[in-house]
Amino acid sequence: MNLPTNYWHKLTFTILLLVGAFAGKSQEINISEIVRQADEKFRGTSSIGELTMIIERPSWSRTVSMKNWTLGNDYSLIYITAPAKEKGQVFLKRDKEMWNWVPNIERMIKIPPSMMMQSWMGSDFTNDDLVRESSMADDYDQKLLGEEELESYTCYKIELIPHDDAAVVWGKVIMWISKKELHWLKAEFYDEDGYLVNTEILSDIKQMDDRVMPTRMEMIPADEEGNKTIMIFNKIDFNVDIKESFFSQQNMKRIR
Repeated sequence: MNLPTNYWHKLTFTILLLVGAFAGKSQEINISEIVRQADEKFRGTSSIGELTMIIERPSWSRTVSMKNWTLGNDYSLIYITAPAKEKGQVFLKRDKEMWNWVPNIERMIKIPPSMMMQSWMGSDFTNDDLVRESSMADDYDQKLLGEEELESYTCYKIELIPHDDAAVVWGKVIMWISKKELHWLKAEFYDEDGYLVNTEILSDIKQMDDRVMPTRMEMIPADEEGNKTIMIFNKIDFNVDIKESFFSQQNMKRIR
């Protein structure tokens, strides 16, 4: 069957349009917004929570219980409720400053920026992990590397490179975020030389107040075999009524 030349020209043009449409659709994925939504599941405008931290080492383990209050990204207060030896310790973050109240010696200690990468209470979390000042959406450029299966979830695999002027400690972060639910399920943290420092694994997805989110977080150092720290979110209430004045050095000494 012989068809006119202009028919083939129209058919080719239609096919090119369809290919272009599908290509355009694949480029419509807003990676920055995906990262923002996954990150903000843990934040809210404010929150009050109860957490358990388990520090595991090859020959021993230790459990620390705590209460946590947050307001936006700038204010955070943590009160240690157990064990008895550390009970009453308080950590406060206001804007870019951080303090530790130690009731046993009645001393207020300011934590300088140089110590933000130091271990928090002997765990595999750092002071910086504790306050999570940086935003994965705002302080990094995001790049979609592809898709991978992780624990029965199809995930976006995303590379994050910090902005030149961002006050962050990592040279690169790789994140795995489930496509459908936008759960942050895994992250790898690299130093400025490209070496893997920590791997974070998130699991045990549950309803927490107004959202469904991972409630178990494992931080595993790359160069210390057998070491890891588990953070369990036992309870969180989001978007609670809490004022900036709550986050004060005076309140650190009164909070229970």
